[in-house]
This record gives sequence, C-alpha cells and structure tokens, in this order.
Amino acid sequence: MTNPSHNLTAPLKREAYRLGFDLCGIAPAVTPPGYDHFLEWLDRGHAGEMHYLEHRKEARKHPESVMPDVNSVIMVGLNYETEEPPKDIPPGTARVSRYAWGEADYHDIIKQQLKKLADFLHAEAPGCHTRPVVDTAPLLERDFAQLAGLGWFGKNTMLINKWIGSYFFLGALLTDLELDYDEPHHTTHCGTCTACLDACPTDAFNAPHDLDARKCISYLTIELKDHIPEELSAGTGDWLFGCDICQAVCPWTRHRPGADTLTLGRRGFSEQCEEMEREDLSGHFVPTADLNPADCVELLKLTPEQFKARFKHSPLSRPKRAGLLRNAAIVLGNTGNESHLPILESAAQDKEELVSEAAKWAINKVKSRNTILLPLGEATEDE
Repeated sequence: MTNPSHNLTAPLKREAYRLGFDLCGIAPAVTPPGYDHFLEWLDRGHAGEMHYLEHRKEARKHPESVMPDVNSVIMVGLNYETEEPPKDIPPGTARVSRYAWGEADYHDIIKQQLKKLADFLHAEAPGCHTRPVVDTAPLLERDFAQLAGLGWFGKNTMLINKWIGSYFFLGALLTDLELDYDEPHHTTHCGTCTACLDACPTDAFNAPHDLDARKCISYLTIELKDHIPEELSAGTGDWLFGCDICQAVCPWTRHRPGADTLTLGRRGFSEQCEEMEREDLSGHFVPTADLNPADCVELLKLTPEQFKARFKHSPLSRPKRAGLLRNAAIVLGNTGNESHLPILESAAQDKEELVSEAAKWAINKVKSRNTILLPLGEATEDE
C-alpha cells in the first residue's frame, strides 16, 4: 500500500503521546546510514559472543527484511528513569542497571503499546500493514531513531536526546503508509567532553564512538555465557547486571530538562498534546526492594526453581541462573569481606561450573585482600 497518508502523521504522534511514549519521530524505510560501520564493527570481532548479530547482519541492511512492503519506520522512545540509585551500597550488595529495576520486561511493555498504536493506524487507514518491533528483529533501531530526529550518538555509542538524556528505550512500528518524515538529527552535541570514555573501568572504548563489547560490563554480565576473563573481573566492581556508568556521567543525562510539557515540540509532539490525559508507564520501571541494590548472599542461595520464579518476567532472566550467580560471586570477590566466605564456599560446590569457578575466584580474592590488610590493622592497634 503506497497511498500518501501525510495527514495521519500529527494524529499518530498525538496517539503515541497518549499511550505514554516520551519521544516520537518518523524515518523513511532506507538502508540505515550506520550499516557499513556496523559490518566493520562485526568484522573486528567487537561483538564478542553475540553471534546473532553476525548471523542476521545482511537482514539489517534494509527494514524490508522485517516487513517487505514497509515505507515508514515510526520510532518511539520511553523514558525509564524513575529515581536515583544510591551513591554508596553496603558490602555484599550489587548494582543493577536501572533499566532492569522493575518487575516487568520492557520488551513486553513497549510491544503492548506499539500494538495499540498499530490499532490506531488500522482504524484510521483500513487495509494498511504494520509490524511492531522491540529489539528482537534485525533492525538497527538506534540508526532509525537518529534518522527520525530522536537524538544523536554520543561518544559512548548511546543515543542521546537533549531533553531526556539517554535513559530511554526504543521501539519501532513499521508500516506501508507513507507518512511525513522528520528531519534526521545530523549534529552532535558532545563537543570536547570525554567523560563517558574516561569513566569506563574496563577501558571498553577504543576511541570515541568505538566500543569493544568484549570489555563492556553490560556485555560481560549479561551476554557473555562463559567465564568473565580474570583481567576484567575486578573492573566489573559491584555491578551484578548491566552498567550505567558511561550514561550516568554524561552531562546531557545529568542536566537534562526532562520530559515535561515545555519540551513537547522538541520531542516530536504538538502543543495539542499538553492537555491530553496519557497512560503512565513509569510504574513498570520503579525499582523493586531487592534490586536497588541487590543482595548477593540471597542471590547465591537461589535454587533453579527459585530463580525462575523470581525473575521469570524480568530482564535479569537473560543471563540465566548460572550467569547471574556468577556475577554475584564476582561482586563478593570485588567488594566482600570474610563474613561472605561461607556463602562463597557453598557456591563453590554449585553444580554449575560457571558459578563454582567464580565463587572459588572470589574466595581467593577475599582471603588475599584480608591477608594484606591484617598486618596494617595490627600495626595501627599497637601504636
């Protein structure tokens, strides 16, 4: 279907706002401008064990691989920032990336809202075709978000929006309708700032806009299914799942104006949206009591059945029990003390080698750290 539907663009964006999205823009269905860079990044091996990216790389050349008759790619953004994490956390606890704080999986929430947006299009343009996409289809979503004017790529490779920073999810609704396209965000606003690059504890950035995922804490704690290399384990610090460091230090995230009505026009919406009642989706991302921070001791006690029951609908299910408990053991190795040795010794007997080996590493780290500190403490007392 290729009949022009330009008069649908404004009503569509109003509906996106009503459904709770904080950003909305529309891009043409073209080969994404970053496609060649994506291929080169894969060729350098920087995707690590994310083999699904390699297997479907050709499909990412054009959105027609996702929907054959696509003409427009509607991009939406959903802010997931709900509150500030604690600056300091007790020994034995761990940090979770804020996008995973809530009970629900963001894929489910966004797809549910995109389906409602698709229903709106079908009601306004009977016979049109649509397909909602959240992460799992071979679509370079960040490239299309940039094409749709939602933001620019920071030096940390994250998409940054002037008004809400980078703490937002992306979703796409593909359609065969020809809509009005937004101006791409051609400019960048990072200047000479290198805060994100300088803050990375595992030196995952080779240069601005050049991330080696194999060193990234998010990759190591979520995507890597094997043992975390010993030379990187210490750098993961107290992160259990994901990492927010390169976003948290970004001035555009720290000093963002926010997603209020004053910035509607800058976020893809008209002033007519100001008086609209909208769905509030923020409750889905409010941190649960056991994730901000997470208790590593309690995590290491989880049986496979308990893990499944607790994280069945959570992003934390992705590394599976073995991966998450591996991470918990490493956090204790990095930040724990002698009081954590009993749970680590128990974890060292876990049937999952990934868990038992991480626990043994952590035991050695805790013991060596206390061995080094003990003489200093005794000397101080003598004085």
